[in-house]
Amino acid sequence: MPRRGTPVPGGPRRAHVTSAASVRQSVPACGQPARPSPTTWQHGGVTAATHSSLFPQVPDSADAVLEGLDPEQREVATSLHGPVCVLAGAGTGKTRAITHRIAYGVRAGILQPSSVLAVTFTARAAGEMRGRLRQLGAQGVQARTFHSAALRQLQYFWPKAIGGSLPRLIDRKVQLVADAAAACRIRLDRGELRDVTAEIEWSKVTQTVPADYPRAAAQAGRETPRDPAEIAQLYSAYEDLKRDRAVIDFEDVLLLTVAVLQDRQDIAEQVRSQYQHFVVDEYQDVSPLQQRLLELWLGDRDTLCVVGDASQTIYSFTGATPDHLLDFRTRHPGATVVKLVRDYRSTPQVVHLANGLLAQARGRAADHRLELVSQRSPGPEPVYAEYADEPAEAEGAARRIRDLLDSGVPASEIAVLFRTNGQSETYEQALADAGIPYQLRGAERFFDRPEVRKAGIALRGAARFGGNDSALEDAVDLPSQVRAVLSGEGWTPQPPAGSGAVRERWESLAALVNLAQDFAAAKPDATLADLVAELDERAGAQHAPTVQGVTLASLHSAKGLEWDAVFLVGVAEGMMPITYARTDEQIEEERRLLYVGVTRARERLHVSWALSRAPGGRPNRRPSRFLDGLRPGSGTAAGRSPAGAGGGIERGPAGTPTASAPAVPRRTQRAPARCRVCGRTLTDAGELKLLRCEDCPSDMDEGLYERLRSWRAVQARRSGQPAFCVFTDKTLMAIAETVPEEPGELARIPGVGVRKLNRYGTDVLALCAGQDLGGEDEAD
Repeated sequence: MPRRGTPVPGGPRRAHVTSAASVRQSVPACGQPARPSPTTWQHGGVTAATHSSLFPQVPDSADAVLEGLDPEQREVATSLHGPVCVLAGAGTGKTRAITHRIAYGVRAGILQPSSVLAVTFTARAAGEMRGRLRQLGAQGVQARTFHSAALRQLQYFWPKAIGGSLPRLIDRKVQLVADAAAACRIRLDRGELRDVTAEIEWSKVTQTVPADYPRAAAQAGRETPRDPAEIAQLYSAYEDLKRDRAVIDFEDVLLLTVAVLQDRQDIAEQVRSQYQHFVVDEYQDVSPLQQRLLELWLGDRDTLCVVGDASQTIYSFTGATPDHLLDFRTRHPGATVVKLVRDYRSTPQVVHLANGLLAQARGRAADHRLELVSQRSPGPEPVYAEYADEPAEAEGAARRIRDLLDSGVPASEIAVLFRTNGQSETYEQALADAGIPYQLRGAERFFDRPEVRKAGIALRGAARFGGNDSALEDAVDLPSQVRAVLSGEGWTPQPPAGSGAVRERWESLAALVNLAQDFAAAKPDATLADLVAELDERAGAQHAPTVQGVTLASLHSAKGLEWDAVFLVGVAEGMMPITYARTDEQIEEERRLLYVGVTRARERLHVSWALSRAPGGRPNRRPSRFLDGLRPGSGTAAGRSPAGAGGGIERGPAGTPTASAPAVPRRTQRAPARCRVCGRTLTDAGELKLLRCEDCPSDMDEGLYERLRSWRAVQARRSGQPAFCVFTDKTLMAIAETVPEEPGELARIPGVGVRKLNRYGTDVLALCAGQDLGGEDEAD
């Protein structure tokens, strides 16, 4: 059996995918969410994914895993068979839905943990998913990035497929590109070196060989940093150098895994026998190479759930494309499509601005946009501010941040987001001048920081030998023990003055102190050894505690994060959209990038721009065109509502091919459901299925109900799934009370739907008519 890793699929033969034989020749062998207390989602049980208790209790049953999910999230969680496509808007709880889907399947005994592989795009996202699955009682499920999954597969199968040891993996390819340029006698400055490296990466993920680069770049409309023929020459020289030095890069990990799976059917079957169920998060970001790898991984099966949002496609420069997401129903005509549009993250005011941005969008992704519906109470309107120059804009942001801190907003719940990393320095200086702590997003991972590693060693030593440590004599509880240990590592009750490395080290240690306090509050009997075990699990999952400091981050690196207050700065023409975005597609991606920034905010949103770059400069800048019609005094936006913008569920009948993926019809507002006995408005999910209150008298046909239960047991045994996956008890009760006579009447009963009507309708109507199914109620 392969190691617990993740097989990832690959690309067409025309591309840079080599056969196993050529590989052998060319690469020499060498050395949280908390479980909500309310029982129904209508009464606040659904919360934002990252706004939850730090140490929630593990649900005590499979059904408990479903508690607090809204109807669409519950549909995701219980749709465990066949292809499933989840179109999830920003803040709609997509991670919650898919982790509960996996956990529900595992806890219900439908999915074996070791047979499930969840793939996402960043180590942070994979770590978060592992942490949530652990909290839901679904240990043993693999959650990895594409590259991590493929690397584990490649390391395991390389000796068998190629022979020898896997070549060394290089962390950065810039130096190798520089050496290739020197070999070609081509001079590259630092910026050109970076850009050529990016072009090589794009070529490899789109499976373009060096000779085809000029044509492929022209077809993709790429702005090449040098003459395309020169880049092709550099690309070819780079590949030659890698072979000569017996090294591979990150893209090779995917390419070589694809080559092995394509060439060795026995290895492909071994991988497929290990993993039977796949979940792919952020599916709008897959590259052609990753999609090919996924296809090889799946084989001829369709046990796949993909999750994504075309309106958050912001990495096309790396080869990502939303086409795989948008074409999912074309490739899988029988797929269940679920749209998540209930936004639990942001206030109606923030959501209104986000919807307004996309209402003006154009292109294919815009045609499939999701119109969010905020589930939160109203908050303040977004604030728009104009400044004379960039330093004044940074100082203005620092003043507003100081006001928020003074009003009680934690520094860790505030972010400043900008278009390019080059804008960071001005804001670092402004925050430092105002005495405001900050952290740079994209810096070293928390558990990899030297001070955190040293602190972990100190805590582990205290847990083992603390009885002999005089520093712990006066420590009466877990938090005081941690404070005593970390005081020897540089932690103090008060933060050091100023900013810089000293302050950053203190913030890291303070995060561990705060984590210990939260851990002790959740588990009063916890010991220092328990905390060390918790830290080890978090390090493995990269589930870092919160560092107290305002976050400075680029819009790209902010994807997947959220804060109470967000400052979007530099929102001016030339920066948003960026100057080099010229084509319609590039402009629309810039709009989506701003949309991602807006949807990071939970409550407060500040949007600002400067009229000139430096003090005294010409005030020739203007606010971003994306704000036209949205900010006060800028006219009226010409918006549009595309088909399928609303939420809902669509189940495709299995085996019914269609020429193109049909748009999911927009849900219309329904009148409140009322009890058919007393007339009271119904809100409970079970009562909605019965169309009556639980305590209202039932006119159920008891004999029919028992026949339906016997028939359901047979169907469940035949399909190898729990009985409630056929029909729940409430649905059977509703059928036995209604006694439908024709398909239309049966379809109107909640819990039936088109898919189950097509599959079970004939039998159910026959039972309702009193017919004998001829042995159907007996076990085979």
